[in-house]
Amino acid sequence: MTPRGQPDAHPNTPAATPAGNGSVPTRPPVVVRRLTEADPIPLITALLHRAYARQVSLGLRPLAARQDDDVTRRRCASGECYLAFGEEDPGRPIGVIILNENEPDEGPPWFMRPGVASFSQLAVDPEMQGRGIGQMLLAKVESRAAEAGNQELGLSMAEPDDQLRDFYKRRGYRIVGTWKWPYTNYISLIMSKTVG
Repeated sequence: MTPRGQPDAHPNTPAATPAGNGSVPTRPPVVVRRLTEADPIPLITALLHRAYARQVSLGLRPLAARQDDDVTRRRCASGECYLAFGEEDPGRPIGVIILNENEPDEGPPWFMRPGVASFSQLAVDPEMQGRGIGQMLLAKVESRAAEAGNQELGLSMAEPDDQLRDFYKRRGYRIVGTWKWPYTNYISLIMSKTVG
């Protein structure tokens, strides 16, 4: 798939932080920004392995759970990669997502349709899940896809992972098909959301 749209003009734009009624946020702020050359690929790989360990425990073999640093580097460089960082340790990524990854393997026909962008490799450190970080990463790629003139944002996810499917459904994604990647041991659901 060929990346669509222009590079992010503001790579260090902070994402929204928790806000209440004027009181101090109860959680430290999280910043979502574009990957830079200085970001540590080994820490991203380790984050992916931790985040996808639950799928491995289900007997699944997602690429993100077993890829090495070279694959992480290639995947992150092939599209618009965004990282989330917390205030506690600003040098350690706690989330990652790639918009319009340029896959070396044939992809789902849905991703090839005009006006459809896609994202991949969404991961949040298990210790940081439940804090809205995944939603912040999704919001970033949804807005970028819309800015680039796309009407839909698609994704591929492991069909057996009911918990993940429900996460996406709650955020407006619907099932539009299935696909079998050559490097997994399961059928993937192709889901999509209208963004433009």
